[in-house]
Amino acid sequence: MIWLGIDTSHTPLAVAVVKDGQVLAEYKSSVKVTHSIGTMPAIEELMKKANIQPNELDAIAVAKGPGSYTGVRIGVTIGKTLAWTLNIPIYSVSSLQVLAGNAPYFQGTVCSIMDARRGNVFAGIYTDGKLVKESHMSMADLLSTLDEMGQPILFVGMDVALHWNQIKEVLGDKVHQAGASFSLPSAAVLIEIAQNMEPKDVHTTVPEYLRITEAEANWMKEQKKNGN
Repeated sequence: MIWLGIDTSHTPLAVAVVKDGQVLAEYKSSVKVTHSIGTMPAIEELMKKANIQPNELDAIAVAKGPGSYTGVRIGVTIGKTLAWTLNIPIYSVSSLQVLAGNAPYFQGTVCSIMDARRGNVFAGIYTDGKLVKESHMSMADLLSTLDEMGQPILFVGMDVALHWNQIKEVLGDKVHQAGASFSLPSAAVLIEIAQNMEPKDVHTTVPEYLRITEAEANWMKEQKKNGN
């Protein structure tokens, strides 16, 4: 079975082709390139290197968010278009779970984060590979939650560095930071997770942002102001 994995949910771009459990080719980069411009050329180049034609693909796996609103939409839209055109199943996986999947053997709690600005983060908390919580929350609330769990904690994600001083101040010696090579999303890991999931209907596969968009928030404010 041949899989194509796509993650464009944040600054990094990750694409992989996996055949029968073997990674044929994988690409990941944290260089800031617009995903609408860079994703399809990356997919085409990767499949060329893997000597795989589009009609040979058996399944598509996409990171469904959270993350950048635009980035998530690009990856999900490309995945849905390919799945619909090729008449193959599509699988969608939490972008936070993909990051946490880089540390499957850590003894304790794995916390993957993406910066959400203004002191907030998208955070995924996993213990023994099982989901505890995924949410959009303040960094202070996240650290309080983790502190109460009383376990060793591994933080994963390229945005961890933005909050590391605060993390260390609250959690002290029980906290660890994943190395740079483990902080970028891996589309091969995305596929590995997807292989243990059920496929989604291509028409109902949608991004999951874990918070409303700015446009929705502004609309709600206007409705409240107008008494609606």
